[in-house]
Amino acid sequence: MTVQRPDPDADAAEVAAATEQLLDTAAKLSAEDLAGPSLLPGWSRGHVLSHVARNADALVNLLTWAGTGEETPMYADEATRDRDIEAGAGRPPADQLADLRESAGRFAAAAAALPPAAWATQVAMRSGRVVAAAEIPWRRLIEVRLHHVDLDAGHSPDDLPAAFADRELAWVVDGLTAHEGVAPVRLRDTGTGSSWDLGAAEEPELTVSGTARALLAWVSGRSSGGGLDVSPAGAVLPVLPPLG
Repeated sequence: MTVQRPDPDADAAEVAAATEQLLDTAAKLSAEDLAGPSLLPGWSRGHVLSHVARNADALVNLLTWAGTGEETPMYADEATRDRDIEAGAGRPPADQLADLRESAGRFAAAAAALPPAAWATQVAMRSGRVVAAAEIPWRRLIEVRLHHVDLDAGHSPDDLPAAFADRELAWVVDGLTAHEGVAPVRLRDTGTGSSWDLGAAEEPELTVSGTARALLAWVSGRSSGGGLDVSPAGAVLPVLPPLG
């Protein structure tokens, strides 16, 4: 399976649909629920929602960069990013929900207003990686869909749309293929028959098989390997590097 090229208009439409699903889940969470742990170490559900909202505004900064040509980083600095997430984590449910909805609206408006030619503008992600602005809606879709899972509020990897799981799996694996320092593993999607070799070894000795959703949950650090088959028998799943 090849990595699908971003389509900003189609991806923005998917972001809108995914955001509505996240909002539906968030609307059902009580203050006690928000204070409870998420699937992300050290973060409550409130932290996750606060992060998703601030990520929307950070990506608006990149869309502004693309539209104006004036360098506008996602965050002023790491300390400010962390402080803003922490400051929003303990808010009442109504405030969390309003922020989530309003920040998503700002992102949607900024994406819709960007001139077609501006999607080719090169911008820098938080990691420092330089990408075309056309990638921004796809990046936002990843944030919304995977952090919906991280809430641990009834939405699991099995609920991810099949097309998204296939695309995101190919996207993640592309960054791990032929990568030094990554355990040599062959992934096999039992649904499509597609396979990928991780790491730099010519012939991996370990094969991990499962559905695209189960494989994605593992490679993205959201599963310890449930639903996956490992061969040879008795082999232990290696530890993969965290996603950047």
